[in-house]
Amino acid sequence: MHTPVLLKEVIEGLKIKPGGLYIDATVGEGGHFKEIIKQGGKVLGIDLDPWQVTRLLTNKECLTDNKLVVGNFAEIEEIAKKNHFFPVDGVLFDLGLSMEQINRSGRGFSFKKKDEPLDMRLNSSISLTAADLINSLSEDKLYEIIAKYSEELNSRSIAKAIVFARRLKKIEKVGQLLEIINQVVRNQKLSTYRRVMQALRIAVNQDLINLKRGLSGALKILKKKGRIAIISFHSLEDRIVKKFIMENNLKLIKKIFAAEKSKNYFERSAKLRIIEY
Repeated sequence: MHTPVLLKEVIEGLKIKPGGLYIDATVGEGGHFKEIIKQGGKVLGIDLDPWQVTRLLTNKECLTDNKLVVGNFAEIEEIAKKNHFFPVDGVLFDLGLSMEQINRSGRGFSFKKKDEPLDMRLNSSISLTAADLINSLSEDKLYEIIAKYSEELNSRSIAKAIVFARRLKKIEKVGQLLEIINQVVRNQKLSTYRRVMQALRIAVNQDLINLKRGLSGALKILKKKGRIAIISFHSLEDRIVKKFIMENNLKLIKKIFAAEKSKNYFERSAKLRIIEY
């Protein structure tokens, strides 16, 4: 199992206490989930991806006095109440993909997996894939998604190139998208790949909308002096978190940046904020 980024800092920040109730709203491979259990906390783990939850359910030690459910953390309040798991002492949102999702899900989350389909859905109940968006949206709409969610300087040129390419052949694989980007971008292609793929994933899964709803819901089930830990990887996510703190008069306990020398590129941008209610 991959050790999640900032694991020690998250556990310390949440101030885990024996018998306390905690929600891991993005359970992933279960790194934070299992560590909270080791510290004596009881955990409700949520993940939108059924594949992640199914893998963890095979580990029986995770389930003693703890729960794992498939769900959208945007509905965290409803999920907690349905499972009689509130009020809670702490909530964690780790907004990154797990290494297993990137490497083994087969859904096109990584630009390194050129033969994978441009799916990018965290749950099959989501109606549109990344390929659906690429092959159906107007140039202006594609530009809006890429520019807004990736802040890529070549967004207009990439959107235009996508529309031209799909007239000749439907764009279905990761490698096809990379070839289109190559036609537009000459330097620092890897950074552009990452940004464009990220933008599509955010659009497909409505990540930013879900984050706003999830933070609001978490506050409603949190005990007084309870804590929320958020690990963000994108400036847009972090802006939402900062706005949430200001609008709700919350106390920022700590802000921590991941080590830039992390062996996993995407973890280098990780930023942890610990908030107290």
